[in-house]
Amino acid sequence: MQLQDIENARSLVGLFLKRADEQGDKPFLTAKIDGKWTSTSYAEASRQVCLLATRLTAMGLKPGDRVMLVSENRPEWCIADLAIMAAGCVTTPAYTTNTKRDHAHILDDSGARAVVVSNSKLAEPLFTAMLGSGHAEHVITMEDIPSAQASGFVMHDWPDLITGDAQAARAEVDARLEGVTRDDIACIIYTSGTSGSPRGVMLHHGAILHNCIAAGEILAGDFGWGEDRFLSFLPMSHALEHTAGLYLPIGLGADIWFAEGLDKLSTNLVEAQPTFMIVVPRLFELLRGKIIKSLEKQGGIAGFLLERAISLGERQVSGKWALRDIPTGWLLDLTLRPKIRDRFGGRIKALVSGGAPLNPEVGGFFQAMGLTMLQGYGQTETAPVVSCNYPTAGIRLNTVGPPLRGVEVQFAEDGEILVRGECVMKGYWQNPEDTAKALPDDWLHTGDIGHLDDGGRIVITDRKKDIIVNDKGDNIAPQKLEGMLTLQPEISQAMVSGDKRPYMVALIVPDAEWAVGWARASGEKFDMAALQDLPAFRSAIKAAVDRTNNDLSVIEKIRKFTFADESFSVENNQMTPTLKIRRPFIREKYQNRLDELY
Repeated sequence: MQLQDIENARSLVGLFLKRADEQGDKPFLTAKIDGKWTSTSYAEASRQVCLLATRLTAMGLKPGDRVMLVSENRPEWCIADLAIMAAGCVTTPAYTTNTKRDHAHILDDSGARAVVVSNSKLAEPLFTAMLGSGHAEHVITMEDIPSAQASGFVMHDWPDLITGDAQAARAEVDARLEGVTRDDIACIIYTSGTSGSPRGVMLHHGAILHNCIAAGEILAGDFGWGEDRFLSFLPMSHALEHTAGLYLPIGLGADIWFAEGLDKLSTNLVEAQPTFMIVVPRLFELLRGKIIKSLEKQGGIAGFLLERAISLGERQVSGKWALRDIPTGWLLDLTLRPKIRDRFGGRIKALVSGGAPLNPEVGGFFQAMGLTMLQGYGQTETAPVVSCNYPTAGIRLNTVGPPLRGVEVQFAEDGEILVRGECVMKGYWQNPEDTAKALPDDWLHTGDIGHLDDGGRIVITDRKKDIIVNDKGDNIAPQKLEGMLTLQPEISQAMVSGDKRPYMVALIVPDAEWAVGWARASGEKFDMAALQDLPAFRSAIKAAVDRTNNDLSVIEKIRKFTFADESFSVENNQMTPTLKIRRPFIREKYQNRLDELY
């Protein structure tokens, strides 16, 4: 596969059609249908993309019109995205977790003229929002949806839109692509946002293509070409999965398998046997916890090997790896590492972490288990990758690696990271005020604080707006503390607080599985709310906080804590769809409880 093809491409659709012509009947998109993995070939996807594009134009959609896409990850999501752009329109993806209010905001802000939706469950809040919006005129449904749900809209069934003269449709698309440039808007991705209403980030074809060529060079140089396969787990509506989970595989001529969900991820990994997988840190934390608990239950040699692997990972992260660790590596190669690799399908070349900071200890754990971890950094506004760790640059998991080729990075006086390059967005849709704030001088002001290490790798210390300044003026990074707390087996989630206060406090969600075991061992009935009132239970959690404090400076130590009523989740609006905590919403509910700790 020629990387030059990606660099020379004028549009994402043009790149896809070229790959489809080359790959032909090779698998492109694979999903489990009726219990069986079923593939759509590159050629068949190309046929459907072109036919659907012609039907969109036949509906009266014009170049530049926005088309909203609401669907779980599935082959039709990818085909719809490509078809929308092939029709000259702009894809506006939305999260499946969006409420009616979220959908209404995107519909009103984008002015979408059409909507693509997958099923009845997702259609319910969407159609309610559409009735209040009055923008969208057409609805394309991937599955059968009762027409009564969509009174006032013109309904179109997916199967009806992908039939016809494929050759003529391809010619129409090819002609339209002649007028498309890398500078044209490909999609408007609404940031999930840890606070406030989402803003529509305008990403042009060149921004996403730039990410693909730069990332493709890394993968080709460090891992080589092969029959590569990506397992898609993050929502395609997220910029990271949209670029690195869809268009990067297209650029590489790889195939994409769609995971069925978190509950079946372990099985899907074994079935799909991916070579690459892109995941947010929270999932790596969960996987690490499951692996540790499994090995601890086995005891004996498994427990001993686990201790050796964790210790090795800690030394690798701290840069204290030495020649004496070589025998430990050999031992793990012969025992534990093959079993762990098998859990990931046996062919994995690299696990990619993005979307939020990865705790170095979590990354070090997987590295010690023989799995290459590539932690990247970026934002939706940079399409999204700015930098990435990779072997030839020297992986340092307390960094996010060096900037990608073609990305300029500099630092403001306060340490804010500034980014410039083709990957940077055109601005926020219909929001010149926020665009001017983010791009005041042709440099994207990221809002992240950091610096370069001695190897030219970016080190992120925190979000500018998240930094806690205590009553003595000391700056404290909350994400570091929260990450360390959640490494403790007793703690599932945490949010720390202490702005303008004399010391740090924490809001804690105990780990449910650990709490069940504690209740059984203590002769107590498992009821999370009732357990939290028990002094002995509180003492057990305090011991976990104290262990964390042992590795913190005086100003960072967590002096007191309280419990949350429930887990932070997307459903209660306390986490984003990519599992980052939404501090303002959590504080809104628990501020009084946190204040009582002072």
